[in-house]
Amino acid sequence: MTKYVALLRGIGPTNPDMRNENLRGVAEGLGFENVSTVISSGNVVFESDRTDVAALEAEMEAAWPSRLGFESATVIRSQQELSRLVDLAPFGGLEHQQTTYLLVTFSKHPLKVDFDLPYSPPDQDYRLVAATPGELFTVSDLTSRAGLGAMSWLETEFGKQLTSRTWLTVARILKRMG
Repeated sequence: MTKYVALLRGIGPTNPDMRNENLRGVAEGLGFENVSTVISSGNVVFESDRTDVAALEAEMEAAWPSRLGFESATVIRSQQELSRLVDLAPFGGLEHQQTTYLLVTFSKHPLKVDFDLPYSPPDQDYRLVAATPGELFTVSDLTSRAGLGAMSWLETEFGKQLTSRTWLTVARILKRMG
C-alpha cells in the first residue's frame, strides 16, 4: 500500500460541504484506506494499492461535485514524493514565520519555468526560489503588502491547475503520514 495525500484546491472550512468529515467520507467511499485529514484546507491522507495517480486524481475530482456539490482540482502526491521535497531543502535556512511566508505550490501537470531562479517579479516582495517539474517554491515578505500576491502571480504564470500549501503544512502532512 502506498500512502498518498490529496491536495484539494479552494477548500473553505466555513462551507459545510467542505468539512473534513465530508472529505474523509468521500475518500472512504471510494475505497481508500486509513483516511485522515490534516487541518481544514483540503489535505486528505489515504492509502491505496493503486499506483495510477492521474486516475486517482480524476476519480476524486469526479466525486466532489457528485457527492458534495463542489468542484476542486485535486493534486495527489505520495509520501515518498513529499519526503523528497523536504530533502531538497528548497528554502535553504529560511523559516516560515510572521514576516516570511514559505509556500509550496503543487501542479497537476509538468511545469515549465522560463526564467532563472531565484526570480522576483518586478515591484513585488515575493520570489520564486526553486522549482521541480511538479512544484514551485516561493518566499514572501509579509512586512510588505506587495508580498501578498504570490498565489495570484503563480496562477497567471502557470495556470489554475495548482494548489498551494505552506511549508509548515507540508511538514504536518508528512507527520500524519508517519
